[in-house]
Amino acid sequence: MLKIRFLSIVMSALFLMSCTAELKVRINPTPQKIEMAKKGSLNVAKGFAPEGESELVAQSLVHLNITENGVPTSFIIDKAIAQTDSMLDKSGAYILEVNKEGIFVSAYDERGAFYAIQTLKQLSTENEIPYMTITDYPDMPYRGVVEGFYGTPWSHQTRVSLLDFYGKFKMNSYLYGPKDDPYHSSPYWRLPYPEEEAQKIKELVEASKRNYVDFIWAIHPGKDIQWTESDYKKLYEKFESMYDLGIRSFALFFDDIEGIGTRPDMQAQLLNRLHTEFVEVKGDVAPLIICPTDYTKLWANPAPDGYLALLGKVLHPSIHVMWTGDFVCGDITPETLDWVSERIKRPSFIWWNYPVTDYVRNLILQGPVYGLDSTATTSTMAGFVSNPMEHGEASKLALYGVADYTWNISDYTPMDNWENGLKELMPNAKEAYRTFAIHSCDTETGYRRDESWETETFTVEEYSQAQYDALMAEFKKIEAAPATIDSFCINRALVEELRPWLVEFEKLGVRGQNTLELIKLYEAGEYDKFWNLFEENRMDFDEQAAYLAHKSGTLKLQPFIENTTDALANKYYSTVSGTPLAVRKAIGTFANLATTQVKPMFDGDKNSFYTSGDAQKDGSWIGMDLGEVTEVKTIIINQGRNVPNDVDYFDMARLEYSLDGEKWQLLRDNINGVYDIIWEGAPIQARYVRLARNDKSERKNWVAVRSFEVNPVKREASIYTNVERLANNRVTTFKDQIVVKRVLEVITLNPGEYVGVELPFIATIKNVDAKFNAPLVAEYSQDGEKWNTTPMPCRYIRYINNTSSAVGMKLDKFDLTADLSGANGTENVFDKNFETTYTPTEEATIILPEGIKECTILMRSANGVKVKQLSATGEELATADVTSLYYSFAPTAEVKKIAITGNPEICEIVYKK
Repeated sequence: MLKIRFLSIVMSALFLMSCTAELKVRINPTPQKIEMAKKGSLNVAKGFAPEGESELVAQSLVHLNITENGVPTSFIIDKAIAQTDSMLDKSGAYILEVNKEGIFVSAYDERGAFYAIQTLKQLSTENEIPYMTITDYPDMPYRGVVEGFYGTPWSHQTRVSLLDFYGKFKMNSYLYGPKDDPYHSSPYWRLPYPEEEAQKIKELVEASKRNYVDFIWAIHPGKDIQWTESDYKKLYEKFESMYDLGIRSFALFFDDIEGIGTRPDMQAQLLNRLHTEFVEVKGDVAPLIICPTDYTKLWANPAPDGYLALLGKVLHPSIHVMWTGDFVCGDITPETLDWVSERIKRPSFIWWNYPVTDYVRNLILQGPVYGLDSTATTSTMAGFVSNPMEHGEASKLALYGVADYTWNISDYTPMDNWENGLKELMPNAKEAYRTFAIHSCDTETGYRRDESWETETFTVEEYSQAQYDALMAEFKKIEAAPATIDSFCINRALVEELRPWLVEFEKLGVRGQNTLELIKLYEAGEYDKFWNLFEENRMDFDEQAAYLAHKSGTLKLQPFIENTTDALANKYYSTVSGTPLAVRKAIGTFANLATTQVKPMFDGDKNSFYTSGDAQKDGSWIGMDLGEVTEVKTIIINQGRNVPNDVDYFDMARLEYSLDGEKWQLLRDNINGVYDIIWEGAPIQARYVRLARNDKSERKNWVAVRSFEVNPVKREASIYTNVERLANNRVTTFKDQIVVKRVLEVITLNPGEYVGVELPFIATIKNVDAKFNAPLVAEYSQDGEKWNTTPMPCRYIRYINNTSSAVGMKLDKFDLTADLSGANGTENVFDKNFETTYTPTEEATIILPEGIKECTILMRSANGVKVKQLSATGEELATADVTSLYYSFAPTAEVKKIAITGNPEICEIVYKK
């Protein structure tokens, strides 16, 4: 009787109504068809009592509450269910019927029975399951994940946890290709895994089997493959060793390589031979998969005799070809599927680079899964795998969506899935997690994602009280969310992955509230309170570094804070000085030059960089609007990121200037292959300066700029040594912080040899933290000739071997803090820039201009500060003890200068006439 149970299920559907009531439980992935009875439900509070062919799914029953007196639950596994519906003729298909007699599962195969159990497990979270019939099957034959990111690899425990997650949500493919695994790629792909690593692979294979996931092991030989018979034998032997570990699915990656490994004819020959000599011979090995060198339309040769076309002509029809779309990271559209299928002569196997963050490792993507073809079928797409983040637990939110999309493409709804995913991952802190996730979606560059879509920001010039109140409420939610997540999220591994971002997210909420408060303080004319809160809200060097390392709110929230702060600073300066502030800003052809993403180009830190996020092309340029016509003497532009031989720059460029932004004059042409551009010459009058791409360039990369400076004051330190091995050692300068790059190897210093730092001018060194593990003596000098062992204002500091014999030195640490505010520093208090400061080491005397009505001193620190008002002869006319960061006074006609004591850090001295 049980054997023909599946034939009666269709008949029972006659007594079912279309789903008129919503299920209380959200099943993920969305079933293909749910038919619910008009009334009636089955109570499953006592659990489930398996019947029928339950022994075939015995290991899967652990997912259910199995009891002797539970609801009768019958299993039939028979491919004949496809007779009722041709769509059921595929692995993973099942029919699940719930009626007053019990629960009946008819599955195409054991995988289908396992999936039915996963559906039943989700339904049983409520004790009452409505009478219904679910007819279900996957749209995509391959659904899952490719571990193909760069960065910190997943731990073994994380991989096992994810395999359980794949099974729970009916994903059946795990493509193992960690970039860090030397036995997957160079240099050891020819060698078998060591015993300990092989054991881990076996454990992953077992975890995959119990979750009905195909463990697809990938090899990446292209970096150094020689296309010799010897290399073929090594690769074949490697496949044999992996087969012995239980692997039955294999892939070959030829992505991100150069040299002879990129030859498509040899790649095709290799895969065809493996298909014939390995896959067909074994008989139980799945079709091979190749990740080609031309895996994206961005650089693929479209010609009829191009790379992809050659694969299409000669590669065995059963071999799957991977594809990322029009870009490395981008949407998967019908157009890109058609474009590649036309060339490879088969449906493409999609490698979707989301939510991977190996190109933006300071972000953690928690947004919905969207941008995927809603009409895709197996005629256009052979399979679909997501490349996740190095943060495995935090990747589950996106993978929850990938599971839903690949199972039931036409019914996939991104926002509904995202909302349910949040509840699945943090059932006890869903709203707090939602607050964090909705503001942690955008990539900032390249593959842009919507973020903060429910939050409305505004400008200082135009807003309503309702807008203000709503944004204040949101920032308060942001501040509170991390603590709620930490307290109530039961997945502690997820919390630990999120923790660095949660710490900064809380601070973001506080900064946002302070920014809104600044608006009200400025409007109320409370300039003292405004400046004190302005300085409190400003991120110092360490705070900024912490935020940049773990960013969120990058699309709307942080830009709102920065743009509002800048606007208020300009308004504030204009108010206290009576004159408008000339503001320098980035200009050019790239859209994100108008956003806060451009700030690393002007932050004085050459370790950070702006990146265009779009490919350069004819007519591309990046420049600066100086805010007003300026006498320009020096222009310094540092292109590229901080990596050797970087490709993200204008490799052929010209430097130009303009008075009106329309007519451009040439300063320097044929700037070819140059990262660091310096122009110095006869002064010119300009308001605009730009670096423009020469149209002869064939480069299509993005453009990165570390620094763009016009008339910079030299503030960078450099290495100072007579040891050849240390002559090119890097010294990083950011504001007052100087860091000499560590050298972990032991360096021999002969008598009289030294390592040190040359400052840009004579300055006071506030602190030195040096560890050399050698008996070196610190010396100071202003001219490099006369040296003193007593700390003093200097231009040179060195650590010298004053002994009579050589010593071994290990440069573990050499950090300095020095006052680099200027040759004497006072120009910083009149440069209309709140970021630059001046800290006098002794009493500072400032001569006041004639005719001023008010003098305002804006400070960053003010402990024990006194401001004296002096006559022309130095007579003290008035003295004030200053405890606030803001001090303003109206000088009488007799006051000609002021004297400031107490070593305050002064941002600006502003005169109002």
